[in-house]
Amino acid sequence: MKKVLYLFAFSAILYSCGKKDISATYTPRPLTVTEKFNESAEPGDSALRVVKYKGEEKVPAGSELVSVTYRDTIVNIKIGDKDSAATAKFASAQFINTQKTALLVQIADNSGLKAPYFIIAIKDKKLDVASLYRASNGKMDLEFTKGAIAVGRNGFLINNDFFVANVTAKVYVLKRQKPEERIQGEFIANSPDKTTLAFLTSQTSSLYQVNYVANEALDLPISKAVSSDVYRYVQKNFSWQPTAGGVYFFKPDKIVDISAFK
Repeated sequence: MKKVLYLFAFSAILYSCGKKDISATYTPRPLTVTEKFNESAEPGDSALRVVKYKGEEKVPAGSELVSVTYRDTIVNIKIGDKDSAATAKFASAQFINTQKTALLVQIADNSGLKAPYFIIAIKDKKLDVASLYRASNGKMDLEFTKGAIAVGRNGFLINNDFFVANVTAKVYVLKRQKPEERIQGEFIANSPDKTTLAFLTSQTSSLYQVNYVANEALDLPISKAVSSDVYRYVQKNFSWQPTAGGVYFFKPDKIVDISAFK
């Protein structure tokens, strides 16, 4: 009997040693204007998981490359036109909903611009991969493609082009100042209701604001005669004011000399 048990155990070890990781490659699709990635999960189901990347790459101290698995399959994301251009190696991966059925991931890349972001999510009981990328020809793209910026606990601003809302796992495409380029400005403030993002632009010298829920924008020119500390000037002379439709925008207070903005 003992011999049978030893033989069974030895066979199990041999099987586990010879077992190879299963992987599948997914071609990311473009994101629609507003999408919700918040599918419910079965109680106790952890189909989508973040695991340590099994590779030989050296990474900076304090950081760790990760992979994503869907059930027992490693998720590869196609990142180029060639069939071989795919990766399962991510610099970051974090859940964006309490159900843990949607992940915001960034591939590990050393290119000049920030590496691309994707949403890996379970939708309609299947795995879905959406790309958070929009083509841009902005002259200052390198400066304003900053990756993921946390906007309080509300969510993440992705490369001045998308807003990913935490908990609800909604992803919004931001209305651009110019259709052909991502917003060429520095994010400085979020409205009281957390739905309007304000940017200071250097090329056009304006305060560009976009409400990602209503898909409305307001562009206020700021005179170049204003002090170099424009951020402090805006804080002192502007306040959040709602429109008739209830959308908040940063606007000059009544005491401000409007001629300075012409």
